[in-house]
Amino acid sequence: METLALLAKLVAFPSVSAESNLAIATFCRDHLSRLGFSCRLVSDATGKKANLIASLGPATDDGLVLSGHMDVVPVEGQAWTSDPFQLTRRDNRVYGRGATDMKGFLASVLAVAEKASRLKLKRPLHIALSHDEEIGCVGVRGLLDDLSANGFRAAVALVGEPTGMRPVIGHKGKLAARATCRGFPGHSSLAPLFLNAIHLACEVVGAIRDVQTRLADEGTRDAAYAVPYSTTHAGIIRGGDALNVVATEATVDFEIRHLAEDDARILFNEIVARTRTRIASLVAGFPSSGVDFTVRNAYPGLATPENSPALAFVRDVLPEAPAFKVSFGTEAGLYVEKLALPTVVIGPGDMAQGHQPDEFISLDQLDVCDAFLERVLEKLTIDAPI
Repeated sequence: METLALLAKLVAFPSVSAESNLAIATFCRDHLSRLGFSCRLVSDATGKKANLIASLGPATDDGLVLSGHMDVVPVEGQAWTSDPFQLTRRDNRVYGRGATDMKGFLASVLAVAEKASRLKLKRPLHIALSHDEEIGCVGVRGLLDDLSANGFRAAVALVGEPTGMRPVIGHKGKLAARATCRGFPGHSSLAPLFLNAIHLACEVVGAIRDVQTRLADEGTRDAAYAVPYSTTHAGIIRGGDALNVVATEATVDFEIRHLAEDDARILFNEIVARTRTRIASLVAGFPSSGVDFTVRNAYPGLATPENSPALAFVRDVLPEAPAFKVSFGTEAGLYVEKLALPTVVIGPGDMAQGHQPDEFISLDQLDVCDAFLERVLEKLTIDAPI
């Protein structure tokens, strides 16, 4: 089946992260099983989500992993001009949810798998597809833990997020957290006698801004990024029940987007410590009040060195494509962290089109990806190390 036909089938699965992905995971498994791949679904605790690992070729530890995620972001509230779950072609583009992020790459992988099934591979080809990447790289952790527990090894991993078919060797990591602020309620006419949780939340935001200022002034720098240092950001504040009541509770959801060289936990602890200092005088006399911090999700950044075998592998196939770094996160850092696997991010399309209404990918990008994967496949058929 050609890439475009496979992409149409993949887009037709409304595999939004909030829903079960078993239908699309089963489709991919069945497609690869028919081609002779050894396939295994790795389910989450609910049994409603599954990752897929599929392998073809000799059982050696010098193979290639092609990695991607099956989930997509929601379409609610977006003004689409065509059905987001029906692939629509207009001129040199095809439109549909996930066309760029990242079912275009998945379709190309499933298409090249058909060619792989007709070849005698000297090194194995592994296809790893995850769930729930869009909500913080949640699903791939179970897949990588499973692979690690089973002694899985490979030489190189390529994560197919949209990069315009240029190799990405670095991206920032992320830590998402919540600060829950507990005040002491009372009538607003006597507000100075009580403790307003919203005021505590303001101090949390102040601490977040303090850390951001320090990072901008003296933090680690990497000029390859649009923002060349780690950042902190308060994204959601909720609090209060009525205007005439001193707020009992408020929450601040915030994130740290960090260079791979920076430790997100250290930055998180700095925000906590600065908050404690800021609120010390406010909570005095209110023993049940304070601020509690919880980390809700975190994934590492990626810092693939210039001498990495993964980058050398890509450059051997695409010598004209310069490497670069991106600010958005991917699952790539987890492949390095959990499997010590040299990893590069490379895939068709532009992330600027991802998550948008009328998301699209150009046919030219799909063609480049198809040609790239076919050349990658050829490298697995020769007696030479990756």
